[in-house]
Amino acid sequence: MAFLRVAERRSFRAAAPELGISPPALSQIIQKLEARVGAPLLSRTTRRVGLTEAGRRFLTLARPAVDSLMSAFDQAQTLGAQIKGLLRINVPRPMVPFLADGFVRDFCDEYPEVELEIFAEDRLVDIVEEEFDAGIRLRELIDTDMIAVRLSPPFDYLVVGSPKYLSRHGRPKRPEDLREHRCIRSRRSSRAAIYRWEFLQNKREYAVSVSGPLIVNDPALNVSSAALGLGLAYTAAPIAMPFIERGELETVLKEFCPSSPGVFLYYPSRAQALPKLRAFIEFARKRFAQGHLGAPATAAPTCR
Repeated sequence: MAFLRVAERRSFRAAAPELGISPPALSQIIQKLEARVGAPLLSRTTRRVGLTEAGRRFLTLARPAVDSLMSAFDQAQTLGAQIKGLLRINVPRPMVPFLADGFVRDFCDEYPEVELEIFAEDRLVDIVEEEFDAGIRLRELIDTDMIAVRLSPPFDYLVVGSPKYLSRHGRPKRPEDLREHRCIRSRRSSRAAIYRWEFLQNKREYAVSVSGPLIVNDPALNVSSAALGLGLAYTAAPIAMPFIERGELETVLKEFCPSSPGVFLYYPSRAQALPKLRAFIEFARKRFAQGHLGAPATAAPTCR
């Protein structure tokens, strides 16, 4: 930058104030640059400054590179001061219905210069390594070094079955009884182990392996299959609640089922949060305060 400014002004005295330094300090900078290059770049007299052949070639190649660098500075500063740019959010698939139900539309309408990317997957990812601005997951899945912002109230997990299934096969009294029942199983990914249903008794956590005719990785299919009488299902209460209210599902083993602190948005550091992310966080907080974040925001047990 010092060389370009002197080359443009053909004067150390004219260039120095623009760079915020003294002419002697500017002269030292140019001397160090010439020593590094290994050739004189400027020809100096007491009255004028000119370019050597090496200086002309250096100027021709350096000017576009410096222009690109300054453009990068300007764009980065713009992102640091304005609500704009690409915002990448990693979410569990059960979150998608809520986001599709007005949330994304309203956010994009309010912040038209933000390019919002919603990447839905149940696989737990390192949002820093995979270059996401933030993620949404169950609180118990979020690393302690992350900043977490609540998006949903706490909720219970439930074991549910259709009235037809329960009348035919009976109601389990204890989690161990599930080994005698048809259960709808789940796994997080194609290579993950089958999820073992988690329970709580006398403050002691334990898991039970179940069996049954169906394995799924989708929370909606898990619950709807139970409503059709295919077997018992383990799910988050808000996901099952519409079926329960319609009388399509009933709960069992409720006294043994654990609870979750809820769903949270998380990101690496407040200091690293650009305006676009801060705007998204505040927007999501308002939706939560207004009670707009309901059942679809909760995650399936396969994410635990």
